[in-house]
Amino acid sequence: MNTRIIETEKLTKKFGKFIAVNEITFSVDKGEIFGFLGANGAGKTTAMKMLSGLLSPTSGKASVAGFDVYKQPEKIKQNIGYMSQRFSLYEDLTVLENIKFYGGIYGLDSKKLKSKSEYLIDLLEIREMKNKLLNSLPLGWKQKLAFSIAVIHEPKIVFLDEPTSGVDPVTRRQFWNMIYRAANDGVTVFVTTHYMDEAEYCGRISMMVDGKIAALDSTENLKKQFNADTINDVFLKLARN
Repeated sequence: MNTRIIETEKLTKKFGKFIAVNEITFSVDKGEIFGFLGANGAGKTTAMKMLSGLLSPTSGKASVAGFDVYKQPEKIKQNIGYMSQRFSLYEDLTVLENIKFYGGIYGLDSKKLKSKSEYLIDLLEIREMKNKLLNSLPLGWKQKLAFSIAVIHEPKIVFLDEPTSGVDPVTRRQFWNMIYRAANDGVTVFVTTHYMDEAEYCGRISMMVDGKIAALDSTENLKKQFNADTINDVFLKLARN
């Protein structure tokens, strides 16, 4: 039985002569928390957009949840959750209106949407805020709500593009607790970040440097391989090379 939910082989994306993603090959297992690390401009977001059906590759192969990125991008979109780097909910809608709007887009029927809405409100402990406009909430609360909505339809995999950018350390830790909860429920989590300390929360990580995967393994194995104390030290060694 194939346990892999993502498989790529020499996946490449070019913009004119510029190679944003250069022949990356890797796989991700079901239920795994997989970290996709690298500096800004390393190619993380471009790779994620190809895997989520938002951008067609230039060459190479890839499948997500059993669907081909070239031939079945719409099927991929139906089976994933996605949280973009930029905040994606509607600031001029209330918390509850955002939940219902996106739940409808994800195809939940009215009964399921009602139960899911109540569940998320209680989970996030925001019942007193549910009828407030989203623009009145702190960024950390908005990000936690955005993640909850990204998995409201119980997708096979959720893509998170630098989800904790700009939030405080306490909120970042709370956000990762939510990621653990989703993974325990069987959701595969594919997360990009430039916070090297967040790598410690992942089962395995890959490190992108100039469009290529420069290293891929568990954090402990990578620190041993590169004789480094932290993942940030590993990244610095790779980047300098």
